Amino acid sequence: MTAHLFSPLALRDVLLRNRIAVSPMCQYSSRDGLADDWHLVHLGARAAGGAGTVLSEAAAVTPEGRISPDDLGIWSDGHVEPLARVCRFVASQGAVPGIQLAHAGRKASTFAPWRGKGPLARGDGGWPDRIVAPSPIPFADGYPTPRALDLAGIAQLVDAFAAAARRALACGAQIVEIHAAHGYLLHEFLSPLSNERKDAYGGSFDGRTRFLCEVVAAVREVWPGRLPLLVRISATDWLDGGWTIEDSVALARRLGPLGVDLVDCSSGGLVPSAAIPVAPGYQTPLAARVRAGAGIATGAVGLITEPAQADAIVRNGEADLVLLAREMLRRPHWPLHAARALGQPPPVPPQYLRGF
Repeated sequence: MTAHLFSPLALRDVLLRNRIAVSPMCQYSSRDGLADDWHLVHLGARAAGGAGTVLSEAAAVTPEGRISPDDLGIWSDGHVEPLARVCRFVASQGAVPGIQLAHAGRKASTFAPWRGKGPLARGDGGWPDRIVAPSPIPFADGYPTPRALDLAGIAQLVDAFAAAARRALACGAQIVEIHAAHGYLLHEFLSPLSNERKDAYGGSFDGRTRFLCEVVAAVREVWPGRLPLLVRISATDWLDGGWTIEDSVALARRLGPLGVDLVDCSSGGLVPSAAIPVAPGYQTPLAARVRAGAGIATGAVGLITEPAQADAIVRNGEADLVLLAREMLRRPHWPLHAARALGQPPPVPPQYLRGF
């Protein structure tokens, strides 16, 4: 009997060989936003390791949308071929290549984690005067006050996401994920903690979700109907007065008709003061709530480390896809070991057969 974790998943015309996804993870290893040998080896190893899909780290849709100067980018045609090289290899290993599109908003212009902490000054290569957000509210003490986007700026960024999706297609990606989580720009518009606008992009639920819905519609217009579109959300801010799981269910009900095929349910990241109840599988109930309440496929992510745990999430109908991040850093071939643990034939590359 096939373990649920190793049953295929059809998303539009794309078939994933199993329900295991490599979650987007920033590598802080790009120069001018370009993918290089590190990205090929990092993402390629996890494709050879048996995952159903491998999603790139957040690729910034504008230079100012990077978290750090070392982030991946997709704001120019020059970024296409280096990413295409990665996508070709990922696909050659039987995994579906995907690219996450992102803008860091008020969390932009920071140090790579091992190079420093907090905001990056202009003299150190940062761009503190070009940080944008829905409202002029800094991420935390010591961070620059962002410039509130005007209507023209919002329209330009909607176009930037669509242009990035066209480039993702040229790269050979078969999945695009829009990053609307973790306190970055699209999430900042969603949450009343960071969005104090009085115009059509603030205030009510309709106003705060407008930007994301416009981005989704613009991306779906250029992204082929045969290919799936995902959205990552922070399903709760974990803070009173912030974005809630009920908001996430309501949002997911809107995203489905706009052409979103799966909602990737993470949480937190908007403010540093949130008390997050971190524990094994702590975000899985959020994915289950959105799946049941909105009737849309979901992905579960967050401290999923054990094969039986991951299989139970799919078997119990809590989520359709399981995304692993840090565990994949520790064990790039986790799916191969999970298959053996669950009594399934592991999807081993022929070069590795003698090891299995």
